[in-house]
Amino acid sequence: MFDRITRCSIGVAGDFCLDTYHFLDMSASEQSLETGLFTRPVKSTLRSLGGASNVAANLASLGVGRVYAFGVRGDDPDGIVLSELLRKKGIDDSPLQVQQEKWDTHVFTKLYDDGRELERIDFGNFNTLNAVSEENLMRGIRELLPEMDLLIINQQVYRGIHTPGFRKKLIALLAEFPSVLQLCDSRAYSDEFDGSMRKINDEEGARICGLSVSRAEEIVTTLGSRWNRPTFLTRGEKGSLVWSKGDIMHIPALQIYGKIDTVGAGDSMLAGIAVALAAGETPEDSARCGTLVAGVTVQKLNITGTATPEEVLKTAETGDYRYHPDKAGSLSLAEYFRDSEIEIIRKSGSKGTIRCAVFDHDGTISCLRQGWERVMEPMMIREIFGGAPDSAVQEDVPGVRKRVEEYIDATTGIQTISQMSGLVDMIREFGYVPEENLLTPGEYKEMYNRELIGLPEGRIARYRRGELSLEDLTMKNAVPFLRALKERGVVLYLVSGTDEEDVKNEAEALGYADLFGGGIYGSEGNMAQEAKAVVMSRLIRDIGSGDAGSMATFGDGPVEIRETRKRGGIAIGVASDEVRRYGLNPAKRTRLVLAGADLIIPDFSQMDLLIKILFGEEEL
Repeated sequence: MFDRITRCSIGVAGDFCLDTYHFLDMSASEQSLETGLFTRPVKSTLRSLGGASNVAANLASLGVGRVYAFGVRGDDPDGIVLSELLRKKGIDDSPLQVQQEKWDTHVFTKLYDDGRELERIDFGNFNTLNAVSEENLMRGIRELLPEMDLLIINQQVYRGIHTPGFRKKLIALLAEFPSVLQLCDSRAYSDEFDGSMRKINDEEGARICGLSVSRAEEIVTTLGSRWNRPTFLTRGEKGSLVWSKGDIMHIPALQIYGKIDTVGAGDSMLAGIAVALAAGETPEDSARCGTLVAGVTVQKLNITGTATPEEVLKTAETGDYRYHPDKAGSLSLAEYFRDSEIEIIRKSGSKGTIRCAVFDHDGTISCLRQGWERVMEPMMIREIFGGAPDSAVQEDVPGVRKRVEEYIDATTGIQTISQMSGLVDMIREFGYVPEENLLTPGEYKEMYNRELIGLPEGRIARYRRGELSLEDLTMKNAVPFLRALKERGVVLYLVSGTDEEDVKNEAEALGYADLFGGGIYGSEGNMAQEAKAVVMSRLIRDIGSGDAGSMATFGDGPVEIRETRKRGGIAIGVASDEVRRYGLNPAKRTRLVLAGADLIIPDFSQMDLLIKILFGEEEL
């Protein structure tokens, strides 16, 4: 696709804007003699392309052969900077009109003080498009339209080029060139551009249809049927829906673990959809491309960023997704197999006879480490504040706690060393610890392990003294289920993000290590080698990718579920309540559904029925 893009031409008719970032340093502030107010000293300034300019910049960065800019800028210093930045990106700005009167270049000025964005200052809110600019714009579009594979119609501001007169003339002109693809992304006029495909967010679509945003499928069906063109309904972290020829496709959003900046994400999504359409891809795959492009740019902080083909391909290869967001967020939407507690998320991923099974350890089989989150969370918060939370700026504490909670929730199941690498990033992000005082991920891991070690060791000691039974330390029916699978000839593997030596010792202490004929694997302290991914890849290689459905994975964390979903195996999410050791944990269910589980079980109490399903003896 990226090879074909280099031979494509795409035009952007829209509101070309400039984003200006001023980063303040109040340590140099002084009181003004004239006003008595304190100044806001700017330490550094960054300018980047915004609005339609950002769409065009993303097109160019993605490798489009020719990108045309159809818009208006002011005869002012900001307009000169805008044109320079466009040309630097390789965008043809010759069709861009310079209007000398009643037009200021659209500029969004953003002030940042200690990482916090202050009130924005905008220019261009009182522009008036004159007749000469309108006529020259229409002439430029008419001359170049026959050369284009696709034209993007982009409207983001209310006092831009898209006046009633301009819209009417543009719609009439585009009707003369039906072979040129049209893609419209308009905040206010989506309903007008007949003949265009549309990208629209759920709030805008809900407003047009008079429906609640929760009725996304009804919204995209209504709009797609009305416009009779492929329609892309974006839903933020819930992904997007694509309507095409009466069918609805669900496109999952990317799961991103670090901090994000959503400014310009819609522009990136639009550009990604556009390049794929221009290169001949289907609407569904075009939406997937847009998702990947936006997934790259939202991770570029404090800038309206762009994505390169290399970044998009890397994200496609390594990215994780958020599946079934509506079902994940509501237990009322759960569908169960007959009268059982086995929840069916995806039937197509749950058929066949399994030959090998991969089990996560903590929270899936063992409850020895139950409560590890209550050890990791305060430890991370403490280290973010440099070991002294009491000295923290109190308004920062809730934000830090929320970031840590979300991070632990999203990374449950990965290697501890990788989690500690994320901790290092968060420590840098909040800035309480000088760079020279930062520890390595390995050192933070040792610190966490020292604080955690009492949990499993104490419980094993009580087990050996006869104070606790095996049932007290494992999920309900977990060990009988393992034995039943082994008796059926299934090869079992135990894989954990915990250090390998600890996993083996704990499995041996509880007496089921011998059941895992495929081996027991854990972290070896190498962030580049995720044990779960390595084992699953090897299994798929051994059994053949065409027979991936004969591999089942059981886990209570998103990592093993995502890795299985990527490889085509059967993913069974164990939404376990580790305190009671049976019954459903709704929070776990949510993240396991989002991770792509095919089935959700609370425990192994209905093991006989589950085995029949996994061996195709019961039809879902």
